[in-house]
Amino acid sequence: MINPTNEEIKEILETKKRIAVVGLSDNPARTSYQVASVMQDAGYEIIPVNPNADEILGAKAVKSLKDIEGHVDIVNVFRRSEFLLEVAKETVEIGADVFWAQLGLSNEEAYKYLKEHGVTSIMDKCIKVEYYTLLGK
Repeated sequence: MINPTNEEIKEILETKKRIAVVGLSDNPARTSYQVASVMQDAGYEIIPVNPNADEILGAKAVKSLKDIEGHVDIVNVFRRSEFLLEVAKETVEIGADVFWAQLGLSNEEAYKYLKEHGVTSIMDKCIKVEYYTLLGK
């Protein structure tokens, strides 16, 4: 499993502005909420994907990626590694550009599946940390 280079990740963060966050919690103490909040404040559109919530961070939540209208640039995943293949398949199904599994999450099978379907895959990296590091925000 090989992540894109820092230059490629920087370009993704500069050009891909619509992020579906799978597993986004409505609890402000949770990491997913804090990361999505920072990205939203930085100008990214956040689409919460959580079947148990109606609204998170002022945005209407959807039950699954398939419920999102319009194109998704990045699927940012906060689900345990064993669920990554399932989310990867949905990512391919909806035609998203980038699959991003948060820090501590990776799945070789999901990585291979995404690669076979031409989806850029980033695993075991925090989108917020990369944003601060690569864009100097």
